[in-house]
Amino acid sequence: MARKTATVALEGGDLRFAGRTGSGHALVLDNAAGGTGMQPAELVPLALAGCTAMDVISILRKKRQDVRRYEVEAQGTQQDEHPNAFTQIDVVHRIEGPGIDIEAVRRAIELSATKYCSVGATLSSGLTEIHHAYVVRDLTTGTEQADE
Repeated sequence: MARKTATVALEGGDLRFAGRTGSGHALVLDNAAGGTGMQPAELVPLALAGCTAMDVISILRKKRQDVRRYEVEAQGTQQDEHPNAFTQIDVVHRIEGPGIDIEAVRRAIELSATKYCSVGATLSSGLTEIHHAYVVRDLTTGTEQADE
């Protein structure tokens, strides 16, 4: 099984964090008040849009569709109460090109949604278990306590 890793570290400011993925890419996370980076919940529809976009464009290219412009917009609706879980995410694919085959587009989106997009599968499956642990290092004594 493949593992993907991500790390965030407090970077000054109230809730500003530097995020880094296992592949070495970085981004800044912040809350709405700080406004210096993306809010963590914004990454959910962004990840879904990116995942399905990569699938769909790959499939359309294999089907020799002459796509000149392609954009995916994902809008998520969150509950008003904590933990503000997403209850729905609407995804719109905007494709431009000469003679685009509508059936090829429909099938590419269907394949992404039902077979290829790991983000969509994760969000819709209910299979994902999340486990939390901690490691606390006391700077006065140099000791560590962990619950892993």
